[in-house]
Amino acid sequence: MRPAHAIPPLFTGLCDDAALFPPGDAPVKEAVPAHHAHRKAWYAPLVGPFLLGADRIAEVGAAAGEEPLDVVLVVRAGPAALPAAMAELAKWPALRLLGVELGPDAEGSPAESAARGCAALDRELPGQHVTGAVELRRGPGLELTLDVVAASPYRAKYRTGGLDSAAFPSVEELAAFVTGCAAREVAFKCTAGLHHAVRHTDPATGFTHHGFLNILLAAHFAVQGADVEAVSQVLGDHGADGLASVAADLTLTQSMAARGAFTAYGTCSVLEPLEDLSALGLLPTV
Repeated sequence: MRPAHAIPPLFTGLCDDAALFPPGDAPVKEAVPAHHAHRKAWYAPLVGPFLLGADRIAEVGAAAGEEPLDVVLVVRAGPAALPAAMAELAKWPALRLLGVELGPDAEGSPAESAARGCAALDRELPGQHVTGAVELRRGPGLELTLDVVAASPYRAKYRTGGLDSAAFPSVEELAAFVTGCAAREVAFKCTAGLHHAVRHTDPATGFTHHGFLNILLAAHFAVQGADVEAVSQVLGDHGADGLASVAADLTLTQSMAARGAFTAYGTCSVLEPLEDLSALGLLPTV
């Protein structure tokens, strides 16, 4: 049995369990008990809450039974769908709501969409000890969009991949997001496409994926004041050994600052990041 401190603060709670989401698409009857097993394993400190799509609430609630399940509600349909999702969630007391992640709607500019998302969370979350994240629509006006989120108590969420090449932002686009968040002290999370720690090209699809360790170190340098060009270089780095060396040398203060910026990402396989970080020497061998 490995001790809990085998997971250093740099990686504590980094990996939200997105087993139900593509490309994993795990059946609920498998995903719920697997999450409970993750939470009891030696690597449990690595694992964040269970990400629950608004369309799967009743199914997951039934599968959970009476055993409490910490969830983050993901409402990809946007603000209009949030009230109904919250009402459905309230029917399942075993599902303990820790956070809400709200997708963007398609109307107006990205900044206007983010403002509607923040307003919807304001209406639905008062008085609850629940965090909120607003997914930003990609496109022009990133600075204005981040200004909207900065004026709220919520995190920004950015999509870093998907099922086609257009879903993957360039290193320059992602660097602008990371540095923009750091400049405004806006915490952020990422979702989709982060299948490995280090930037890589998938031989099956030809898509080049961002690495979650790249993003974590990009956040570290951004909060230290690095500009878009420098952060782009970190995000574009394919050098596993060099990235691992930088991560291993971070102080506790630097680790906590980086994680204050980049709070979590969704992964459809908790074991993949565990295996990657172990192979890089940043966690004990799995």
